Amino acid sequence: MQKAINIIIAFLIFTSGFAQSNHETPEVDPIQIQKNFADWSAYQSKSIMLSRDFTALDSNSKEISKESFLDQLANGNFIPIRLKSEDSKYYYKLFEIQPNSDTSIKATINQIGFDAHKNFEMEGTAFPKFSFKDLNGNLVTNESIKGKIIVIKCWYIHCTPCIREFPQVNKLADEYKDRKDILFISLAEDSPEQLKTFLAKRPLKYSVIPSMKVYMNEALQLNSFPTHFILNKEGMIAKVLPNFESLEVALAKESILQSN
Repeated sequence: MQKAINIIIAFLIFTSGFAQSNHETPEVDPIQIQKNFADWSAYQSKSIMLSRDFTALDSNSKEISKESFLDQLANGNFIPIRLKSEDSKYYYKLFEIQPNSDTSIKATINQIGFDAHKNFEMEGTAFPKFSFKDLNGNLVTNESIKGKIIVIKCWYIHCTPCIREFPQVNKLADEYKDRKDILFISLAEDSPEQLKTFLAKRPLKYSVIPSMKVYMNEALQLNSFPTHFILNKEGMIAKVLPNFESLEVALAKESILQSN
C-alpha cells in the first residue's frame, strides 16, 4: 500500500514539474537577441504586447504581478522575452540585459516600461470628463457615450506611426460597423482646417475631434502617440494601448465581455 502511495506521489511531482516547465523555454535566445538594437526592436514590436493579459515571471521564474513586472522594466536592467507554451496563455519573463548590449536597448525598454506602467495604472479608472464637438459639429460628452463601448485613437497629423495604421484601424471600424454598441472616436491635436485638408486625402473612419492637444497633454497626460483607449459601457477605462496590434486583440475580448 505504501509503495502504491509513493508511486502516486512521485507521479504527481513529475507531472507537476512538467506542467511548470512546459513554458520555461524562451522563444528566442535572450542573449543573442541583445546583440544589436535592430534585432531586439523587431522582436519586441512583433512579440511583446505589454498591454495584453499575460503571466509575468521575474528573472528567477517566479510569478509576479503585472504591475511589478512593468515597474522592473521601467526602472531595472531587464528585457522581456515570451516563453514557449503548450497552452493559449502568454508568459513573459524578465532576463537581465548583458553588459555589452547596445545601451539603446536599455534606454528604450525603460521608456516602454514606463509608458506601459502608466497606461496600466489608468485602467479601471474613469475617463476624464469631456464635452467636445467633432468635425461634423456633433457634440460628444461622457454622458452621450454611456452604455456603449468606446474606442478612442489619440494622434496628430505629423505622427508617422499614427498615420501608418490608418488602413488597419479603418478595417477594424468596418469589422464592427454592425455593432451599434461600439463607437470609434479619435482625438487629434490639429485644427479643424488642417484636419479637413488632411483627411480629404487620407480618410479615417472614426469620428474626429480637433484641437485636442491641451486635453491629451493635461487630462490624459499622454507622451506617446498613437495611444488607444477602450472604454467599457460604464465609461471606465478598460484598456490603454500603444498600437493597432494590441488594440485589435483587446477590442475582440472587450466586445465579447460587453456583448449583452
